[in-house]
Amino acid sequence: MNPVPERPRKLLLAVDAPSLLHRNHHARAHTRHRDRGGRPAWALHGMLRQIIESIDVFAPDAVIFGLDDRTTSYRRDMYPDYKAGRAEKDPDLVDQLDRAGALLDALGMATLTPPGLEADDVNASAATWAGENGWDCVIITSDRDSFAHISEHTQVLRLIDGGINGSPLLTPRRLLLMYGVPADRYLDFAAVRGDASDNLPGVRGIGEKTAAVLLAHMGSMQAVWADIEHDDGATLVAALDSWSEETGNRRIGASTLAKLRVPEARERYEFNLRLMSGRTDLDLGLTPDVPGTPGLLPLDIERVERVVGHLNFDATTALALRVLTGEPASAGRD
Repeated sequence: MNPVPERPRKLLLAVDAPSLLHRNHHARAHTRHRDRGGRPAWALHGMLRQIIESIDVFAPDAVIFGLDDRTTSYRRDMYPDYKAGRAEKDPDLVDQLDRAGALLDALGMATLTPPGLEADDVNASAATWAGENGWDCVIITSDRDSFAHISEHTQVLRLIDGGINGSPLLTPRRLLLMYGVPADRYLDFAAVRGDASDNLPGVRGIGEKTAAVLLAHMGSMQAVWADIEHDDGATLVAALDSWSEETGNRRIGASTLAKLRVPEARERYEFNLRLMSGRTDLDLGLTPDVPGTPGLLPLDIERVERVVGHLNFDATTALALRVLTGEPASAGRD
């Protein structure tokens, strides 16, 4: 991740808490770290440590954590096979997922568990809220779902191996370099490609490379469907064959058109689009004009010392006291 430049706008950090908990569970389970009550805490500690480090780097004005509704799912109701095939969750991970919201609330952070929805819906609403209020936004996640929210004022820190400093901070330019599609067309691209991690197949026969070329030369899937409907796909075929001639690749215009012409293709695309689209209208409960409300920094020193200290990792408590409150840990606090 490159150094973060000074900014003229306030910054909202939106955190995909379940994503980070899953990642830290698998990365740290070997430690078997427990809190002062003897309960599993390696995923909670890892998530919180990464967020504290992120706050240290980005210096946000507010932080909100998105959590999944673990009892009901709008997307699973629509598509029972949504996320099917994933391994059953380790009970120790389930325990920490269930405790995450209470821990963050006790710390004084803002959390939101939208009924029937997921953390990615909170991310989508956070990006929208930031744009409407003149703020910037950084979404922290280990998933690709939030790439659709990247814009001039929203970036995504995708946590991968290497932690905060070893993870890419994705901007519209970097996303274009990665996938060959502009940020405002990423959702179109994902709906065509599908998402194996969510058990969502894409349009049959069209992979990631062809989807990117298609959008680069047609602009949007709406333009693709309109061309097929009104001009029998003539513009599409010409554009893709022109790309083939320019790049020396085999001609793909006619074969791509044939794959898109079948009724199931548009149905699959539109179905994926509905499931993949994040809600942008959630009430985040952020009140930045009211000092001391959840999500605003700095946090209360006694709460930070008590809550982070309960996770039973002295170095993280000291870091939290410095970063979240602006006060260094005093001798003997832990």
